[in-house]
Amino acid sequence: MQYWLFKSEAATWSWEQQLAKGEAGEEWDGVRNYQARNNMRLMNVGDLGFFYLSQAEKAVVGIVEVCATAHPDSTTDDERWECVDIRAVKSVPNHVTLAMCKGEPTLGDMVLVNNSRLSVQPVSPEEWEIVCKMGGL
Repeated sequence: MQYWLFKSEAATWSWEQQLAKGEAGEEWDGVRNYQARNNMRLMNVGDLGFFYLSQAEKAVVGIVEVCATAHPDSTTDDERWECVDIRAVKSVPNHVTLAMCKGEPTLGDMVLVNNSRLSVQPVSPEEWEIVCKMGGL
């Protein structure tokens, strides 16, 4: 099992929209960054991820599961770009903000803390546990 973080802007794709997709989930499309794409290529069905809202809230608001491995991104004909499908698992009761993560010494090496611009990023098992606890899970 691997852990990830998926960033979205609420105005583009909200947690409520992700929840509404139900078991079918949705393509995590539109990613045009090689490092983020390469992270998606490493994902397996069943991997879990944080759904993180950037921009205004800057917080982990939900848990998602990878439900389809990397495949061509349907929003482009450019074969360089791939995506995975994710489905909502549960909401995070207490949103975990970027400021909270930066303030937690044990998260000092977390990609989110050091490279908050990367849209799809790995999360270590230890970081996963810490953020889940901070979020009330």
